[in-house]
Amino acid sequence: MRHYALLGALLTSLAGGSGAQTALPIPTFEGQVIYQVMPDRFFDGNPANNQGVNRDDPRAWHGGDLPGLTQKLAYIQKLGATSVWLTPVYQQQATNSFGTAGYHGYWPADFRNVDPHFGTLADFGTFVKAAQGAGMRVVLDQVINHYGYEAAAVRLRKDWFNTQAQCDASSNKDVDCPLSGLPDLRQSNPQVRDLLLGNANFWREQGVNAFRYDAIKHVERPFLNDLLAADRRAGTWTLGEWFGADTGTVADWQKAGFDSLFLFSLQDAMKTSVMGEGSLDAVRQVLARQGELPRPGEVALFLDNHDVPRFAQGSLFEDMGQERTRYGLRALMTLRGVPVIWQGTEIAMRGAADPDNRRDMRFEDAWTPAERAVFGATQAAIAARKASPALSNGAQTLLPTPDSVSGQLLLFTRELNGQTVLAAWHSGNARRTYSLKLGSLGVKWAALAATPSLFAGQDAKASVSGGYLHLSLPARDAAAFRVQ
Repeated sequence: MRHYALLGALLTSLAGGSGAQTALPIPTFEGQVIYQVMPDRFFDGNPANNQGVNRDDPRAWHGGDLPGLTQKLAYIQKLGATSVWLTPVYQQQATNSFGTAGYHGYWPADFRNVDPHFGTLADFGTFVKAAQGAGMRVVLDQVINHYGYEAAAVRLRKDWFNTQAQCDASSNKDVDCPLSGLPDLRQSNPQVRDLLLGNANFWREQGVNAFRYDAIKHVERPFLNDLLAADRRAGTWTLGEWFGADTGTVADWQKAGFDSLFLFSLQDAMKTSVMGEGSLDAVRQVLARQGELPRPGEVALFLDNHDVPRFAQGSLFEDMGQERTRYGLRALMTLRGVPVIWQGTEIAMRGAADPDNRRDMRFEDAWTPAERAVFGATQAAIAARKASPALSNGAQTLLPTPDSVSGQLLLFTRELNGQTVLAAWHSGNARRTYSLKLGSLGVKWAALAATPSLFAGQDAKASVSGGYLHLSLPARDAAAFRVQ
């Protein structure tokens, strides 16, 4: 990584020598829709690398690989996603720990090689070339906190890791103690620092556009500062995972240099309000804090991922889980930020806690009619978002609703360059019509004939007349209307 450091120093000296400060470019993913893939559980494109595969064991390798992901890029494009996030593809520890293989990618043994179960470094290059040739960005998961339990480095480089004595003496247990017992890297060690910064450079050279950094809560802050500065110089978009992050945490880390974090508090509110029987006030309370965010358009929004139970699992009944997942995905596409869809959520796959939430992906030939319907609704909602500059990139403003209906009706606008889209979430158990005074909403809209939702296949309508907004909304669904 020395040539990168020298280049950075040269650029700095040149800027200083000219007497001017050159602003670093700020990468953006606003307007993107990310599709998250765990390669082992996606699609098997090369059976020749299926050593140790046992699809009957949810903790074993299942055979998905990079050639399979490349083959299924057309599926991801068909859905409408514009970026693909891969969980780590590093070479993993060779043996199991706690009866579990390293299929997930978070037990690295070699950060700069691809695990043979996933394919080769050349296979990764083929995937990146195919994705970017299709106009899609590639987001790669980066582990910066630890090695795998059985990695050779744990035995050979003991000075790289925090000891139990260091953990016991620390006042910051999150950073200086093992996460789930994993060998905890000491990023203040110069060799560790250079290794991890070099890892980022290595994967950039493979064509990666952005990094999702795992478990940043457990990483030393001075190192994170250096890492983010290097990423910013390189124009690499950064997405941090702080499990449970609320708006305040996201805001703090955006100020520190991360482009994005996952907004877990919104995911929790949507699980309660959209999937459950709770009031929409929980979502409203999260959205009301948007003004705290330095870059609200970059925040990662999600219904579920590989670390939490599936969104559809929130209902005892499969059909209800499918209906409410459709509601949640449409709602997600109305929000300001970067939607992230975990593989299978677009068909309302079910699954409890890890590893059940990591079931093998199923494709069109195995879908039920209900799953096809959820996919179609997701596809249409993404298409509507991409076709609307306001939905993709517009400012977001909450609208007040009467106390009598605030628990079941959430309204906000998305506005950009004179275009206004009204988002309406409705959690009522039956279809309902609402008539609300424009003055009470704080808007002045011209008369508008009955207009359908921007989401194809949805029976929802809005109109403006006589100083009122009239809405006809189906039960448990989210809609979007062009009102100006």
